[in-house]
Amino acid sequence: MRINKYLASQDICSRREADKLIQEGKILFNGKIATLGLDVSEEDKVEVIGYEKQYKYYAYHKPVGIVSHSPQEGEKSIQDITDFGDDVFPVGRLDKDSRGLIILTNDGRITKKLLEPKVQMEKDYIVTLNRPISQADIEKLREGVKIDTGYHTKPCRIKRMSNDAIKITLTEGKNRQIRRMARALRYNVLDLLRIRIGHIELNDMPEGTYRKLSEQKLLGK
Repeated sequence: MRINKYLASQDICSRREADKLIQEGKILFNGKIATLGLDVSEEDKVEVIGYEKQYKYYAYHKPVGIVSHSPQEGEKSIQDITDFGDDVFPVGRLDKDSRGLIILTNDGRITKKLLEPKVQMEKDYIVTLNRPISQADIEKLREGVKIDTGYHTKPCRIKRMSNDAIKITLTEGKNRQIRRMARALRYNVLDLLRIRIGHIELNDMPEGTYRKLSEQKLLGK
C-alpha cells in the first residue's frame, strides 16, 4: 500500500495532506525521512512528527440539486459550492432531489460511529407526498414495506403532519429509501427534508448554510 494511502487508512490525514507532510519531512519510514510513493507493508514502521490533525465537524443544510457524493458531468457537489476544504467529506448520503441536514467532517473515525447498522442512528424527515395519505398506508409504512429490490424495510415511526405530509423516523439508510417506500404504496415524494440526525437538529438553518459542531455533540456525550 502506498504510504499516502496508508496514512489515510489510519485516519491520520487525507492522501493529499499525507503527500504534503512527506514533502515537509514530517513522516518517518522505518526511522528515516519518508519519500513520496513508498510502499508500506505490515513489517514497516511509519511515524508522524510535528503534526496534529485538527478535526472539523459541521452541520450543513444541503439544498435541492446538489449531490452529496460522486457528482456526474454537469452536477455540483457540496465541495463545489462550499469552502470547507478538500479533506472534508459528507457522512452518509442525501440524494440530489432532497434537502436538509447532512454532517460534514474530516474525521474518518466518526463515520462508523454514526453509520454502522448496529448503532441504529435515528434520522427524522418531513415528507410531502403527491396526494393525501390514508391512515392504513401510514400503518403499512410504520410496520415496514417491501421495496423494489425485494428488501423489507424495518419498522419506523410515522407522525402525520397534514393530509399529504408525514414525519418519518428511520434507523436505516438504504439508497433513496423513503422515495422507494412511498412508491411501493403508489405515492410520489414531492419534497423531502431531513431535520435530524441523532443528536443534531437542523432547526432554522437556512439552505446552504452551516454551523460548527463538536465530536462530543455528534455522539451525544
